Amino acid sequence: MMRVGIVGASGYTGVELARILAGHPEIHLTVATSRQYAGMPLAEVFPNLRKRVDIVCENLSAEELVERADFFFTAVPHKTAMDIVPKLLAAGKKVVDLSADFRLRDAAVYEAWYQEHSSPHLLGDAVYGLPELYRAQIKTARLTANPGCYPTSVILAATPLLRAGLIDPATLIIDSKSGTSGAGRSASVGSLFCEVADGFRPYKVGGSHRHIPEIEQELSLAAGKPVTVSFTPHLLPISRGILSTIYATLTDAGRVADLHALYERTYGDEPFVRVLPAGALSTTQHVRGSNCCDLSLSRDERTGRLIVMSAIDNIVKGASGQAVQNMNLMCGFPETTGLMGAPFFP
Repeated sequence: MMRVGIVGASGYTGVELARILAGHPEIHLTVATSRQYAGMPLAEVFPNLRKRVDIVCENLSAEELVERADFFFTAVPHKTAMDIVPKLLAAGKKVVDLSADFRLRDAAVYEAWYQEHSSPHLLGDAVYGLPELYRAQIKTARLTANPGCYPTSVILAATPLLRAGLIDPATLIIDSKSGTSGAGRSASVGSLFCEVADGFRPYKVGGSHRHIPEIEQELSLAAGKPVTVSFTPHLLPISRGILSTIYATLTDAGRVADLHALYERTYGDEPFVRVLPAGALSTTQHVRGSNCCDLSLSRDERTGRLIVMSAIDNIVKGASGQAVQNMNLMCGFPETTGLMGAPFFP
């Protein structure tokens, strides 16, 4: 069995990684780090892991970590990842990084949206970890940059249309909503129960969300030309889930049935992308707890716009589940291993 470590196990993506890996038949979780909870069993930090995960949180240096595992997930904030990932790679380890540090191919773009990049030499080695688009490259990668949650939902939804030239990229409007787990586990007034319950609000309005350059990078590659999007995220009063609604003007007079067939051709063999039947609509409650992305389409005949709806669980397909999917590819395991559980419902 392969020894696996989670660097940054005390956040929502860390606990979700531990939950999924607990049922993975090919790996053994040998180390989980946390400065805050060092010395505590992870199952005490997260009681849902009782009798499923038997590991104690530790606060270890990179030099200590490399002796403990062969494969690492770095579930730490940006900037922290770019400091530790090079040391893991130098020791011959493979890494899936869940931060934003290696997602953007251009260091200047990263620095414009985040801060100075201390490991730009690794950007050329990092593979963008969306298996439905980059499966072959992920299989041979030593560093995979796990996509952001909003970008995952948007890129899967828009790529088939942009590749086929069926929508005008200049008309793309993306309206996304996320559950509060997307804000992380650290205490914040904005994510307190009384601030979120019974309400619904936008945030990072006016093109200021840091996922925008990631979305534009991948959609530009799909379109074969620069794409600029209008993207507005919203906070839903639910714990997990993302629903992205994408609007664009068609460049072709194709019928929705033809477009639906395009999505079926693109994703019909994908284990985790489900193209819904005509008339069905994507909903967060039908992907909850799963690695699935549900896509649905509708055409507004009055305006000529196409509407694509995309639902994922933000901490499974939008983070930890996709990270395990990438690990499976990088290590030669069947891609679906540990990930085929049906969504929770209700």
